[in-house]
Amino acid sequence: MSASLPLGLPWPESNLIPPRFDDLKTFHAYVHIPFCEFRCGYCDFNTYTAKEIGGLSQSSFHESLITEIDASAKILENSGYQKRSLSTLFFGGGTPSLFTSNQIEQIMTSLKGHYGFLPDIEITLEANPESASPKYLEQLAAVGVNRISLGVQSFDPKVLATLERVHDPDKVGPILKAAAELGLESSLDLIYGAPNESLDSWRKTVEIAASMGTGHVSAYSLIVEPGTKLARQIKVGELPETDDDLDAEKFEIADQVFQANGLPWYEVANWGKPSKHNHAYWGSADWWGFGPGAHSHLSGNRFWNTKHPLSYQKQLANGSPVAGIEYIDARTNLEERLMLELRTSTGIPLKVLAELGIIKSTIDPFVLDGSLKIENENLAVTAAGRLFVDRIVLQLLTN
Repeated sequence: MSASLPLGLPWPESNLIPPRFDDLKTFHAYVHIPFCEFRCGYCDFNTYTAKEIGGLSQSSFHESLITEIDASAKILENSGYQKRSLSTLFFGGGTPSLFTSNQIEQIMTSLKGHYGFLPDIEITLEANPESASPKYLEQLAAVGVNRISLGVQSFDPKVLATLERVHDPDKVGPILKAAAELGLESSLDLIYGAPNESLDSWRKTVEIAASMGTGHVSAYSLIVEPGTKLARQIKVGELPETDDDLDAEKFEIADQVFQANGLPWYEVANWGKPSKHNHAYWGSADWWGFGPGAHSHLSGNRFWNTKHPLSYQKQLANGSPVAGIEYIDARTNLEERLMLELRTSTGIPLKVLAELGIIKSTIDPFVLDGSLKIENENLAVTAAGRLFVDRIVLQLLTN
């Protein structure tokens, strides 16, 4: 084994995955498929083009995913962790729609065989409009996928060109129509704040998205990550810097348009029918993340796999792809609950704040200035406070 491909850490020891079982806890799976046909200029995700992936084929990688699924079941069985059927399954990436429906089905069959699926399981697959034809959706529906998340980002061709997204926005409508006819739920992912994106351009994007009949939209502010092509373009002056004040206006436009079209907000960046998989993350549920760079969370502890697909495959073949393990103490768990749950429309129980030692006099100023509200024994962010929720959390924890 070369120095660049070290053996992975051991899987979490059995006695460090407590078998405690809470009837309110659910179990979930995330499958990371890192392949992309092209790297977008803004992308800093754990994704790889054929040139970057070191010769690893999709079929070989698919076999490794099945191997990790088999290993996960044995590890949990040996730990005494009480078996629970999956509530959600999410195929993320990358571009999961580059996998054939047969490959997706084989992964689902393996997971179902080891864990079982609840009758109302939510099975989501992220897709690029260029690789998600109506025919492909028909094949996915036939194997049991019931929700599609389309990475649209914008309906403005000029903005898509800036982001180096290669799809045709005119393909989105027919894809959503086909999804609806097949009984598939759908979600659209949008990004605002691209250089040279005007308020009018963004308003048109959200109005088109809201008019398409999708049941869910996510809209994220563009983060210019160091080392990306976009960051270099901005640094040398090829593109203007992003504008935080303009981004705040764009968030407000999105919120107004989506809510006016029957898509209520339920988390700072999400509107519409809540994704059960998203709620699993925000609610500290248990999940196993399969694939390179994927994170897992079990009984309050988490571990994550090595990021490069080739390293992941080789380390898995030698016993374990695990790159790091973190055993979360009670205080950290409560702090993370605050950071995640305060971003949601339901908020966080006041009793959790009490456990953190956050007293009424710390909360009151945010209630008085209209950033926070108290409802049904929960502390929740208001419409005015959503833009500043991360700052509010920091102040609550440090005051």
